[in-house]
Amino acid sequence: MTFERQRSDNGRQTGIGGLIERGNGVIRAIAQPSLTQLILRFALAVPFWRSGANKWDGFLQLSDVAILLFSSEFQLHLPGGPYAFPAPAVVAFAAGSAEILLPILLVLGLATRFAALGLLVMTLVVQLTVPGGWPLHLTWAAMALAIMAWGPGRLSLDHLIKTQWQ
Repeated sequence: MTFERQRSDNGRQTGIGGLIERGNGVIRAIAQPSLTQLILRFALAVPFWRSGANKWDGFLQLSDVAILLFSSEFQLHLPGGPYAFPAPAVVAFAAGSAEILLPILLVLGLATRFAALGLLVMTLVVQLTVPGGWPLHLTWAAMALAIMAWGPGRLSLDHLIKTQWQ
């Protein structure tokens, strides 16, 4: 059995096919790639920014709580472990710095793929530190991978720089 497309006098498809076609057109209008990429960048930046902001008591002044967490609470759950973080003050400083810098780069769309890669690596370390959080960590990883695969989009400094240098 074959299905013939019905068309109206103006050439538009009618019936169920036409309804689906119009619905897809509305979806494409809402989910513009650049808007989607911008929202992905913000969505991935927010949890890391919030975590990073909690690690600081001022400019380059790491909070005592952050150091305490990396010294006594956080551990890497690897085979044969768990293991304490090496040099906890250094790791806390690096993590806190990355959690501020990388989200800023993501939101601006500057060095976007590298920022997303950095947050993907951090997500993997967080997963090793908090193994039960995998559903959330999987979401972060998916967002980072999407940004890495498709880039920052037109609403980014990367795009602006690229178009200025061509």
